[in-house]
Amino acid sequence: MSTTTSRSAAPAVKGLAAVVGFLVLVEFASGILQGYYTPIYPQIAEHLSIHEGDVNWFEAAQLIVSALCIPLLARLGDLVGHKRVLLVSTALTALGSWWLAFAPGFTTFLVGWAIQGAYVVWLPLEIAIIHRRTRDTGRQELLTRRGAAILVGSLELAVIFGALSSGLLVDTLDMNVLLALPAVVVTAVFFVILAGIEQAPGEDTGGIDWAGLGLVTLSLGLLMGGLVWLRLDGAGSVRGWLTVVVAVAAFAVFWRFEQRHPEPIVDVRLLSGPTQWPVQVTAFLFGIPVLGGQIPLSTYAQADPAERGYGLGADPAFISTLIGLYVVTLAIGAFTLPLTTRLLGGVRRALVVACLLVGVGYTLWIPFHDQTWQALLNMGVAGLGSGALVAALPAAAAAAAPPERTGIATGMTNGTKTVGGAIASAIFAIALTATGSLDATAEKVAPLSGYLTVWAVCAGASFLAAAALLAAPRHAFSDAPTEPSARA
Repeated sequence: MSTTTSRSAAPAVKGLAAVVGFLVLVEFASGILQGYYTPIYPQIAEHLSIHEGDVNWFEAAQLIVSALCIPLLARLGDLVGHKRVLLVSTALTALGSWWLAFAPGFTTFLVGWAIQGAYVVWLPLEIAIIHRRTRDTGRQELLTRRGAAILVGSLELAVIFGALSSGLLVDTLDMNVLLALPAVVVTAVFFVILAGIEQAPGEDTGGIDWAGLGLVTLSLGLLMGGLVWLRLDGAGSVRGWLTVVVAVAAFAVFWRFEQRHPEPIVDVRLLSGPTQWPVQVTAFLFGIPVLGGQIPLSTYAQADPAERGYGLGADPAFISTLIGLYVVTLAIGAFTLPLTTRLLGGVRRALVVACLLVGVGYTLWIPFHDQTWQALLNMGVAGLGSGALVAALPAAAAAAAPPERTGIATGMTNGTKTVGGAIASAIFAIALTATGSLDATAEKVAPLSGYLTVWAVCAGASFLAAAALLAAPRHAFSDAPTEPSARA
């Protein structure tokens, strides 16, 4: 049996290299989307004639739509095959990207930005494809982690390329042309997936839990509605807080419904297991700094200290350079994940250290935020941890899930991360406005106290994530001998 396995493993690994090569191109497009817009957020706000704090609502809307797409698309991937769903999500992303290029105002841009969020399921689907391809190698979890590290490292390098491109082109191209370039890249990637990735049938059975999807949509809608009221009326809004309370009650109903459903849209029984919930809680908390904290960092860096008394006074081209240097640390964290896992004696320890690095990086922002070198130091520390977490969390979820549930397990790491980022984006939009938007006397620039709040929340969430991981079984996410019993 061992001889047969070793003979079949070699062709599988060779075929895996080709698959990972094509998936790297997909992550290149993902990196373009994640890096391209960040240096030009203030210019987008000017193009749409909106307050700079309102740009956070683009991120919040996209993340909420992404959070709703992930359980549905991940479930479909387990049912009909991951390549088919990857193609569907890429087509939706291309549609949203082209929409942005020609959106004339805030509302239309918000719709296009939300549709574009379908790309968030790419990485979980890709890792599910790799996890399936490595099943007969005898090193499934190890090769999956290595594949994930390559994909995330490639993604981060593409983020640099995207950030540098937009920062250099923003002053020379019309905004509509500038916004059309990512759409061209995503459209090309659709055909890369179509030609380069083999179709494999889904391995799970059953149907789609539309009632559960409706309940989670209602819950998230109520939550974001409450946050919108808080944004409009200010932090003392009674209707805002009442809506948030109703949203929490709706989430409780959704959770109980999913526990009883034979084929839930969100497998809460799987996710609440001792090997899964620490990963999912970590992903949720990690979404706060890695997704919710992006736009505040961009607007802070471009704030003029002579006018506001804070900020770095950077232009879009220099912001691109700052992002590039930050993303280099993300790539280092992702590429060195197999090494750090081995040096630290396990996946769980590597994840804990990564969370602590993110927390320390954002904590440093609170006292040290006046000089460019301080910003680089802060984000470099946070970047090392963030890169490792982006690569490790989906692979850890796959390692702790049954084979027929890898799609939903890896997908939900991005789903919970996305929900965390969406909630954080809405909260940060509130923190960066001294009063409600309906207040005619409201200032049009964000207060420094709002940015300090953002950094404190990001740091606290990262430290809580490290504490959550300590509750996981020691060998929950690795090729340890105890893994089968943990899965059972």
